[in-house]
Amino acid sequence: MNFKEQILQGIPSELPQKKHYDTSINHAPKRKAILSAEETKLALKNALRYFDKKHHAALLPEFKEELELYGRIYMYRFLPDYKMYARPIKEYPAQSKQAAAIMLMIQNNLDHAVAQHPQELITYGGNGGVFSNWAQYLLTMKYLAEMNDEQTLVMYSGHPMGLFPSHKDAPRVVVTNGMMIPNYSKPDDWEKFNALGVTQYGQMTAGSYMYIGPQGIVHGTTITVLNGFRKIGKQPKGNLFVTSGLGGMSGAQPKAGNIAGCITVCAEVNPKITQVRLDQGWIDEKITDLEVLVARVRKAKEHKETVSIAYLGNVVEVWEKFDAEHIHIDLGSDQTSLHNPWAGGYYPADLSFEAANEMMANNPEEFKTHVQKSLRRHAEAINKHTAKGTYFFDYGNAFLLEASRAGADIMAENNIDFKYPSYVQDIMGPMCFDYGFGPFRWVCASGKPEDLEKTDAIACEVLEEIKKNSPKEIQQQMADNIQWIKGAQENKLVVGSQARILYADAEGRMKIAEAFNNAIKKGEIETVILGRDHHDVSGTDSPYRETSNIYDGSRFTADMAIHNVIGDSFRGATWVSIHNGGGVGWGEVINGGFGMVLDGSSEASRRLKSMLFWDVNNGIARRSWARNNEAVFAIKRAMEAEPNLKVTLPNIVDDALLD
Repeated sequence: MNFKEQILQGIPSELPQKKHYDTSINHAPKRKAILSAEETKLALKNALRYFDKKHHAALLPEFKEELELYGRIYMYRFLPDYKMYARPIKEYPAQSKQAAAIMLMIQNNLDHAVAQHPQELITYGGNGGVFSNWAQYLLTMKYLAEMNDEQTLVMYSGHPMGLFPSHKDAPRVVVTNGMMIPNYSKPDDWEKFNALGVTQYGQMTAGSYMYIGPQGIVHGTTITVLNGFRKIGKQPKGNLFVTSGLGGMSGAQPKAGNIAGCITVCAEVNPKITQVRLDQGWIDEKITDLEVLVARVRKAKEHKETVSIAYLGNVVEVWEKFDAEHIHIDLGSDQTSLHNPWAGGYYPADLSFEAANEMMANNPEEFKTHVQKSLRRHAEAINKHTAKGTYFFDYGNAFLLEASRAGADIMAENNIDFKYPSYVQDIMGPMCFDYGFGPFRWVCASGKPEDLEKTDAIACEVLEEIKKNSPKEIQQQMADNIQWIKGAQENKLVVGSQARILYADAEGRMKIAEAFNNAIKKGEIETVILGRDHHDVSGTDSPYRETSNIYDGSRFTADMAIHNVIGDSFRGATWVSIHNGGGVGWGEVINGGFGMVLDGSSEASRRLKSMLFWDVNNGIARRSWARNNEAVFAIKRAMEAEPNLKVTLPNIVDDALLD
């Protein structure tokens, strides 16, 4: 069968041959055994319900073996025979162009060049899944191929519940991931219910079908690094940024360091992913010896180089070695997946990569002890550097949260706050989110590089025009984005789909989207898919990251994220998603996202104006109510531009009155 026939087939009526387990690609670590004997039977029954009863006897021992070997039932036998990548939208068998766009985005999330553990359907973060098993993928793609524009596909944590009647202005797909009853959001709850096959961790853009490879975070990381150096009054040139992690999200760090113009040292323990980043050109050099690393960094400092260096080893050793050798670190952070500390998100310094993988699966309690010991050691090394002037920030990966739980010395004197800020508190919140700037992104559904080049030019022209009349408060943000989009082609940021990201406010997003839609109408470019990271102004309630600069006590509430996805759904989004977990961990955050297809129609023009305005200003309104000065400025400006917007503003209390 050809590609289209395989999509339309869905779950095959006859069993395909068993697939070879490809050891050359990066696989998810074995998950710990957590199910009781009765729960194991339930997990097997849950998996078998996707298949005709005549196949149960053949599949049962196979699924049982997968559960024993890997801690999950992935259904490897049903891996598609075709290559997984984002095809041009016209190649998908679909009755709805909107559905075809979603199929494209799903395949992009599972592209081997994009996904962290592609055969386990995990895009990034160690456990950020698009689906839990291959039956879910096959069935979802079949539904999308069959659906029309008056149906909506309902996705329950990777499981396609089915197609339901709706209408043309309704979302084509509604996605939820991991939406647990609050008392069942502990880490072991994820292990248990994911193993049962009834929920999954969608991360942020993995389970939302909106991941665009490491580029998705390169821009935000570039802004963070640039503004980190501005904060300490230094130029990036010849100065040192030390961090760790080269996975799906963290792999952006060395590329961003190069764009910012500094020396970047990024440690990673996984040799396969380190080599992938080297082959992709996302790092310049790989070093495996600490002495060689020290000499190389000294040379880079002396010659004021712009260079990104991957150290294949543990970052704790780098912090300690640089302290002993008196190598000054200007900026320091960490972007290992500490939302998932016990299952491969963080590797302790005193174990090899192989030993850690074995222990986390077979002796999880001892592994947890090693992780927490390493976190204390990690924090101690960081503290030595910050005492010598290093600026360290938490990169929203739950590093400080897990270090505090491990008993590390990272608490402020009040024993409530951390001694180091979140990057959102210090940089992204007041400089970007409060003004409405966040990670707007688009994908050229034609798959043509020339379409992406044209959209870059359109976006740049729009931003330059807006900048002419922008207030002084956002001139720097506008300038950074124009510089970014002008350098986007030469920085070779595309991995997977022909996609782009830039930070824009509501005005920028609406005007860029409208310009794209007009260009499609004129036949200058083909279909464009809009989206954003959940890491944005409105989409996410995350008290230790996106909403960490909310100081009125409401940062632990999730009203904003829920309202965001509800509002997007009836204002014209093509698909919407809402997740428990993402970035900082299961039970720690609620986040939502969207996708929107632009086809050159007047309907698309109407939808983009309605939805994009809400998608940003919902968050600005919430931030202004929290008394964030920048957000108060931004929402007043939005009300002046839109007469139908009327937002409750805070009255500021004189602190002297309270004293």
